[in-house]
Amino acid sequence: MSRRSVALMAGMLGVAMLCAMGARADAVSSAILSVRLVGLRNDHGRTGCALFGSEKGFPKDSDAAVQRVWCPIHASESTCRFDPIPAGTYAVACFHDENANGKCDTGLLGIPTEGTVVSNDARGFMGPPAFKDAKFSFPGRPMELRLRMGY
Repeated sequence: MSRRSVALMAGMLGVAMLCAMGARADAVSSAILSVRLVGLRNDHGRTGCALFGSEKGFPKDSDAAVQRVWCPIHASESTCRFDPIPAGTYAVACFHDENANGKCDTGLLGIPTEGTVVSNDARGFMGPPAFKDAKFSFPGRPMELRLRMGY
């Protein structure tokens, strides 16, 4: 085998190794985030969960969310799973859509009449919780949050 052939093969092997390493790094940096909701007062309807990557729209405007999912309820619990997401800072907002109308119902003053919860069990004062209080660091590997629904 000539030196040129050996050099060409070594170069191709190096490129193949770099591609494989890059693919492996991408696969490790994204993963599924699961949110286990406990303490639901009944099995009626479904739960809605929204994943936010910034304070924009959090927690009310699900159109600003990175992902949204609807999940069934069984034995007063529900688990929402978000498609693989990259490592980063996020916040989750969830509600119990008891009447399955696709929205979080509120009373006269805008206070939710259905159960709600956000990551870190953050609470708002005279309004919804802030992103800065609900945000968490996602490591890019499978993770589960456990949140208790509040009514």
